[in-house]
Amino acid sequence: MIDMGMEQPETDKTETVNANDTASPLLHESELHSRKERILEVHSLSKMFGGVTALDDITFSVEKGIICGLIGPNGAGKTTLFNMITGIYAPDSGYILFKGKSIRKIPVHALVKAGIARTFQHVELFGSMTLLENVLVGMHVRTRSGFWGAVTRLPWVLREERKARERAEELINFTGLSDYTHRSAGDLPIGRQKMAEIARALASEPSLLLLDEPAAGLNAVETEALGLLIEKVKKKGITMMLVEHDMSLAMGISDKVIVLDRGRKLAEGTPREIQNNQDVMDAYLGEA
Repeated sequence: MIDMGMEQPETDKTETVNANDTASPLLHESELHSRKERILEVHSLSKMFGGVTALDDITFSVEKGIICGLIGPNGAGKTTLFNMITGIYAPDSGYILFKGKSIRKIPVHALVKAGIARTFQHVELFGSMTLLENVLVGMHVRTRSGFWGAVTRLPWVLREERKARERAEELINFTGLSDYTHRSAGDLPIGRQKMAEIARALASEPSLLLLDEPAAGLNAVETEALGLLIEKVKKKGITMMLVEHDMSLAMGISDKVIVLDRGRKLAEGTPREIQNNQDVMDAYLGEA
């Protein structure tokens, strides 16, 4: 990864774990996750807008190669957290480490180049451009030719464009959208647009992909197809965080789940642990 001057974190004081311990059947399932390599670490993160606390002292980590669900009632702070991880908002206090380095003061485009990509609650495709063109836009941070390359059309520029186009077509096929390659993105059904956003995000070659309510507005068939696609992405070794209100989807594909409520972390654990957590049930259903 290109060195972007990310700040070095404090030395990790976690005790060394014997490799044989991780295979022990006596270890709790959530403990097994915690002993994997961490790709993202959030420490004591807080954010206020005016007098409203959006996030209050949030701490957690995401282990490499997993799907981490992020759930909670509306207004819990989920999208605000995503916006802070991707550099849109700066924290009022606390810090975030990506691959062991601070992302403080790193601009959004540099974080994308470092390996963080995302999709949005509301589809953010370029509607008048084709699906292929939208995916090529996502590949921009991985190409070298700029304005002068486009003007001069040198052989290396043409080779790079050809390879980018081939890669974009591979991603379109991977997401099951090959029939829509040359269709305007704005004309695609909403379920296909959601998958197109994932294809465009994958074009930047992320190691961490944030999915913000990808199943919003989808029917049951589209949601099932989305879940299968997310699992295919996981098999590529890409770590994901998933904000989702569809509990069947979130609990079905997540390896671990973090619950936010009113800006605070309410619970963290495996899907089974979260489903049996009384505090979580109270947050969603109200106390008896």
